[in-house]
Amino acid sequence: MQQAICDNWDRHWTDFSEASQMGPTTRWRSRIVLELLGIPEDEGAARMLEIGSGRGEFAEAFAGRYPRAAFLGVELSATGVELASTRVCGAQFVQRDLLAPAQPNHTAGFHATHALCSEVLEHVDDPALLMHHAAEYMEPGCRLVVTLPGGPWNAFYRHIGHRRHYTPGELRKLLEGCGFEVEMCRGEGFPFFNLYRLLLTLRGEKLIADVSGPPGPLVQLGSAIFDRLFRLNFGRRWGWQTVAVARYRP
Repeated sequence: MQQAICDNWDRHWTDFSEASQMGPTTRWRSRIVLELLGIPEDEGAARMLEIGSGRGEFAEAFAGRYPRAAFLGVELSATGVELASTRVCGAQFVQRDLLAPAQPNHTAGFHATHALCSEVLEHVDDPALLMHHAAEYMEPGCRLVVTLPGGPWNAFYRHIGHRRHYTPGELRKLLEGCGFEVEMCRGEGFPFFNLYRLLLTLRGEKLIADVSGPPGPLVQLGSAIFDRLFRLNFGRRWGWQTVAVARYRP
């Protein structure tokens, strides 16, 4: 029963939607990802795949920067698909469990030139299988950006079903085993992302209540402060945000 609750993303997207939109980490990661994707500002031929599109925060940022590019979000949660479709009308979102084989013709018609898998692989027991099925949407040479957490755990991570955290070396090994040629794999976020994570860890079980429902004054103040501090991160070797760029080579 506990595992079913921690993996219930329809519930999580409802419980933590407002706090997540206000939180500084989502916006900070989007800035990193948009830079690493390397799409020219005037590129209209790009076809962007997001593996685990959630509520559509990244899709919204991507569409604002590349309005002529195609966008497909593949998401496990029906609630996530509904929220994202309302948020970004020009993008396409489909509900699919990427740990299961696709239905006939489910992947037909979309061959991504660029892809993102952000804060997803740490939630699954078989990340290699998920990437194998996600690659069905990619064309050869597709440029993939992956982000996931490194560093210590906290109560909130356990609550939302993290299986493990990854070092850059562990992520590189996973991607190479799935048919990707890794161009870069490193840590990001030193020192202020690490400090933010430490403060969340010290908050303990109270953190879950802090981010459930409308954000309180403490969450709002902390988010505003760290949103600015994250722009000053300079260290990569010691950062607790693990990031990779790879090419799909089937």
